[in-house]
This record gives sequence, structure tokens and C-alpha cells, in this order.
Amino acid sequence: MLIKNAYIVDPVSKFEGTKDIRIANGKITEVGINLDEVREEVLDAKGQVVAPGLVDIHVHFRDPGLTYKEDIFTGAKAAAKGGFTTVICMANTKPVIDSVDLLKTNQEKMQKACIRVLQASTITKGLEGKKLVDLKAMHKAGCAGFTDDGIPIMDEELLKEAMEIAKELDEPISLHEEDPTFLDSPGVNKGEVSKKIGVGGASAMAEDVLVARDVMIALHTGAKVNIQHISSKNSVELVRTAKKLGANVFAEATPHHFTLTEEAVLEHGTLARMNPPLRTEEDRQAIIRGLQDGTIDFIATDHAPHSAEEKAQEFAKAPSGITGLETSLGLGVTTLVRGGYLTLMQLMEKMSANPAELYHLENKGITVGANADLVIFNPEETFIVGNYASKATNSPFTGKELYGAVKYTIYNGEVVYRG
Repeated sequence: MLIKNAYIVDPVSKFEGTKDIRIANGKITEVGINLDEVREEVLDAKGQVVAPGLVDIHVHFRDPGLTYKEDIFTGAKAAAKGGFTTVICMANTKPVIDSVDLLKTNQEKMQKACIRVLQASTITKGLEGKKLVDLKAMHKAGCAGFTDDGIPIMDEELLKEAMEIAKELDEPISLHEEDPTFLDSPGVNKGEVSKKIGVGGASAMAEDVLVARDVMIALHTGAKVNIQHISSKNSVELVRTAKKLGANVFAEATPHHFTLTEEAVLEHGTLARMNPPLRTEEDRQAIIRGLQDGTIDFIATDHAPHSAEEKAQEFAKAPSGITGLETSLGLGVTTLVRGGYLTLMQLMEKMSANPAELYHLENKGITVGANADLVIFNPEETFIVGNYASKATNSPFTGKELYGAVKYTIYNGEVVYRG
């Protein structure tokens, strides 16, 4: 394959400019100007950005056990449509991924997906927060980090022990930060909107107190700790402070948290129900500032597919989360780049280089010898959200016009999506 007239935005080498890219046997073999065509497929990328394939470190493919919502293969297709070549699945499946046997079963299935799909391990057995899984065995079996995503770990001594082992293994621990003590009801921010819809709501305090606790444990253990789907202005400031103190702490933000506020619940109902919830405009702006100054390292979707029937329930009974892989890049381009907050290079750092680095994924960028995992998109071309590759359609962005249409996703040198 030869990609002509590619406007390369490579956050690994920091190169930005127009060159041709030749691919053979799954690798990039040449990068240069006016490369000669040989007997190969030619893609003309004039007017389009070519970047390393996107990496999402926080997705739910619901496999095993909940595959009416999504499965490994439909999730992978949704990821490819969104420009992703690598994703990491959370472990809160049914059963949860807390043993080597379950991990290996999923890994075997993931090998057959159209992109690279990796599996995280739980931190605790059964997500019960009482006993650690065999973290060393799960690491040896090739898990992609540790997380009890969806459930906070309330036992500080247990969490400290998990961080110490993860530090020894050089594996990241990712934490869902919502103290149930301060949750009247999940899914919506505790404030004016929660009052209007007649539910108790989730206070930002629930997130803030656990983030404060956990970044300090991280500081003292030296563990690599990722604060998942950060939503509170105070939590952003706590991560910023912890980094200044020398903690090996990272944070991820979702597109819905840097795009929407709690007001979306009044317009979209359960489609805007999230854990942690959409918060105030002040919180949204703090997340954007965190993305700008590097306090927030990653953009991760928390892709959370649900059936239409589940989301059609009353607010208090409906599950939280949205399908996010097919809108992530578009929301980043539309809200952050066109909004003047980030450059395309900075956006690619948050969506490709930084997450790959955290998980020790080979990412040599767009250079000779690198894996040919690429996304080609047009930041000036719009698309209408819909016609999902995911099994799920639960998104408040359906019907919205976004910039950043994905034209091709290339994994291991093969086109796995054409827009």
C-alpha cells in the first residue's frame, strides 16, 4: 500500500507535514516525498490527516456474559470506525475477568478481532474489594493493567498492597473514584438538575475524597495510577498537585465530560446518565484546562453500550454510560481543536501516544520500521452521528454534526475501515 500526499501528524516523532507513506508486510517501509508507485494499492490522502492509530484504554465490550449489548467483534468494528487500532477492555464482565483461565479465554477470542483488543484484569476477586486477585499471575498471562472499573476500592490497606505489587510489575492501576457514602443516587450531578428531575444525585465530593486519598497512596507507593473518567474541577486540581509532588499519577477524560454539562440530562434524559455524572460548566472548563496543561494525559471513551430497552427505563433504573468509540475523535476535533483549546498534535498525543506509552504498547509513530497502524481523517469534513457499527445506539450525540470524518483505519497494514 502507498499513501500519497499524507498530512502526517505524528505525536511520537513530533513531525507534522506532508509526505508519502509506503506499507509492506504490516510495517511502514518508507516515508518520503514523491515516492514512486509500484504494484500496490494507492490511497490519495490529499487534504487528510494521517496519524498513528488511536488507542482507547477504557472500553466495555460486554464479553463474556452481556453480549446482547456488545461483543468483542462488534466493539472492534465500532472502534475501527472511530479510528482506533488498539483498545483495552475493562474487566467487569459476567463473569468478571479475575482469573488466568478467564483472561486467556478472552485473549484467544480477541486475537480474531479486526484491531488489537487487550484485556484488563480486575484488582480484587469478584470486584468485591475484599481480596486481591493473583496480580503477578495475571501479569504473566498478559493482562493489560489492573482495574475494578465501575466499583471503587474502599479498603485502603488492600489498595496500598495492590499498588505496591503493580509498582513491582510496572503495570498501571486504574481507579473508579466514587465514594458511595456521598452518592444519594448515581447518574446525575447533585445540584439544580438533580432537583428538577427529582433524584438525589451524585456529589462531586464522592469523587474528590477518593481522588485525594488515592493520589497520596500513589505518591507513597510510587505506583503508576490512572484516575479514570475524571469529572470534577477539584479532582483535576488534586491530580495537578499530586504530579507536582512527584506522584506517578495520570488521568483520563471522556469526550462527554469535556463536551457536555449536567444540563444535557434535561434534554437527553437517560442518554446523558453517566457514572461519574456530567457536571457543571465550571467542571467542564477545568477538564479542558487539565487537557491543555497536561494534568489530564488521556482521552478515553468509557465506551459503555446498553440496549435501547435498558435506556428506555425511568432515570433511576436505567444504566449509566454511552456508546463512545464512533464519536470520540469527532468530538475531540469539534470541541477541542476547532474550539481553539488543543492543536491536532496535542489531540493525537492524548488519543494515541500517551495511552500507548502508559501500557508499554509498541508505538514508533510514523517512521520506517513502525507497525502500520494508522488513522486517516479529514478535520474539515463533517459527518452526522448515527448508523452505528456498535450494537448499541445509546448516545446523546446521535444526529449531531461533527468535524473529523474518519476515511480509513489501517491495522497491521490492512484497511479495516473505509469511510
